[in-house]
Amino acid sequence: MKKNKIKILIILFLLFLVTGCTQTLTDKNKKAVKNEVTGQTLTKNIICKPTNKKTIEIYEDNGVNLSKLPECSKFKITSGKYEGLWTTVFVKPLAFALLKVGEFVKNYGVSVILISLFIRLLTFPITKKTAMQSELMKKAQPELNRIQKKYADKKDQDSMIKQNQEMMAVYKKYNVNPMTGCLFALLQLPIFIAFFEAVQRTPVIFEDKFLGLQLGTTPSVGITSSLFYAYIILMVLIAGTTYYSFKMNATGNMEDSTMKMMPLMTSGMIVITAMFMPTGLGIYWITSNVFTIVQNILVKRSKEVHGKA
Repeated sequence: MKKNKIKILIILFLLFLVTGCTQTLTDKNKKAVKNEVTGQTLTKNIICKPTNKKTIEIYEDNGVNLSKLPECSKFKITSGKYEGLWTTVFVKPLAFALLKVGEFVKNYGVSVILISLFIRLLTFPITKKTAMQSELMKKAQPELNRIQKKYADKKDQDSMIKQNQEMMAVYKKYNVNPMTGCLFALLQLPIFIAFFEAVQRTPVIFEDKFLGLQLGTTPSVGITSSLFYAYIILMVLIAGTTYYSFKMNATGNMEDSTMKMMPLMTSGMIVITAMFMPTGLGIYWITSNVFTIVQNILVKRSKEVHGKA
């Protein structure tokens, strides 16, 4: 119970940090303003000036004073006024890194990939531990399933205590820490939202292209363009890498039909969400998924070679 409370507090804290950062640009009728070319709902509180003339016109027509903003090439972490802990610690540093790497490699899509890989390498000790725990949990799962079946029809307090004790003994036997499985999810959430904020609030990023895909364009709009096939491939990659990474990390009772469907259901929800997210965020998600898949394969092979439980 105490662990559940800790999880809830952490999630609420993260939600508190990210709430109210990105502000949607609205017209005189309070309707969200979209870029007709990209289909992107534009952000009001961008952190640097757009370079596209059409985008500049849209902002100026809707009352945004661009003269106070720095050029994206001159943006610094300290640029602009203080906007709170979330923007200061996560969004601006990430946007700055994406801009500098993008300038160096001459493409902001490549920058998204490189920064994604760099962040995953920095967090590798934690994610590796999570992957190892996932493999250990898979070995422990048959015994946990037997305990759950043993006490399935016993709801009295003594039986519940015995069930918990036996399950804890299994966790200890296989060196499993149930809390470790939450680490990657809690780590992934702020990074994912920070990437979303950075792409949405930095015009030069969402104006750029990668392999013909405009980083600010949502796949739902992109599939109606002449490059529809490229956006379909993007969605297939998002769906495939998401499903495979979730399936590799699945640790529940896979004999249960609901548990078998979880990777598919979760992937489906993420794919639907990705349809209305900037393409730049989809590239980040694919890169992160591929890293997770490769990491889990290496961890699994390492365990097989060393014969560790």
